[in-house]
Amino acid sequence: MTVQGALENPPDDRTALQDGLRLVAVALTDAQIPFALVGGYAAWARGAPEPSHDADFAVPEEDVERAKAAIAAAGLVVEQPAENWLFKAFHHGQLVDVLFRMVGEPVTRELLEHSDELEVLAVRMPVLGATQIVSTKMRVLGEHACDFGRLLAIVRALREQIDWDVVRDDVRDHPYGKAFLFLADELGITGRPHREVRVEPGRTGTASADAP
Repeated sequence: MTVQGALENPPDDRTALQDGLRLVAVALTDAQIPFALVGGYAAWARGAPEPSHDADFAVPEEDVERAKAAIAAAGLVVEQPAENWLFKAFHHGQLVDVLFRMVGEPVTRELLEHSDELEVLAVRMPVLGATQIVSTKMRVLGEHACDFGRLLAIVRALREQIDWDVVRDDVRDHPYGKAFLFLADELGITGRPHREVRVEPGRTGTASADAP
């Protein structure tokens, strides 16, 4: 297709997003920048439902400027928002987020080592491990972002790939993450034996099944 034809017949949103994902992965690979596919598309690459909103990559904080240059050279529109933990790249209006901080912590090469090279949309790229994907998603749950339904679909699909002991330790100081983990336990997703719990109206604590 000619450039003029591409302008007159832009790809649909799903195709544009997938093309943007591929272009970013190839650009980072060619620039020899450590990175990993993270977030919803990383979960999808490992067997979860496909997301539709955006794609996410992680790069070390010290490589941000090189990553911006490489992605811009690949033809995407790169923007730096007010947030100080990511930058954005657009392909035909579809968003690829490039994160250099996750859950408030800088992305490090050590984190990226928890990745496997997988083929995603016909491009081989490092994909963050299922344990780290789920741990991150559980730790960003909060009062204004608490979609248990979407996360349930992911953990059901990835349950056998997840080290639940690691996740349990990671979310110990995150109330919303612990609440989701309790739900996953009760649904039999984590493999932890069920514990009968009764919560009485107006009380925040738990009572044993034989309490009055």
